[in-house]
Amino acid sequence: MKRIVIFASGSGTNAENIIKYFHEQNIAEVTHVFSNNLHAKVLKRAHDLKVKALHFDADSFYNTNDVLNILKDANPDLIVLAGFLWIFPKKIIDVFPNKVINIHPALLPKYGGKGMYGRHVHEAVVRNQEKESGITIHYVNEHYDEGAIIFQAKTAIHKEDSAEDVAKAIHELEYKYFPAVIEKVLGLRDDG
Repeated sequence: MKRIVIFASGSGTNAENIIKYFHEQNIAEVTHVFSNNLHAKVLKRAHDLKVKALHFDADSFYNTNDVLNILKDANPDLIVLAGFLWIFPKKIIDVFPNKVINIHPALLPKYGGKGMYGRHVHEAVVRNQEKESGITIHYVNEHYDEGAIIFQAKTAIHKEDSAEDVAKAIHELEYKYFPAVIEKVLGLRDDG
């Protein structure tokens, strides 16, 4: 059984979707959820779904090997960033090469980089009158949103759409595609 670790900073709806998906598939399991936000709803969601939920601070992430050592013990086949807002440390990426992926709520390379997350992305997309947006799932490197792209899915944006409308469409794409792309990255799915 493949092992997945999730990092998230917020409400954790994508994390919950991934946990439930693999629980039903019984081909992989989410063993841990890590969050840098002690008050993040993702920690309660993980706990309720009987997944180890861990909080960490910046010091244990960047300046010590505390988080890295827990990850080594967890021995994940894949580390999934699902709404995780901190840049990932090179020391962890180096220990888990090509095993850290992220989802971004826009069609990279557009609307990526520091500060471009959640509603900030959707507001910028609407403000710039884009005709489409979407999701990008990519490998993580030491720069925000610059790793090799694995998968993209698009949704049309209409003139009357608000940032909230765009956010809703993006969430639907995330829920639909993220677990299946994780399954494919893990080598558990081959659909072309």
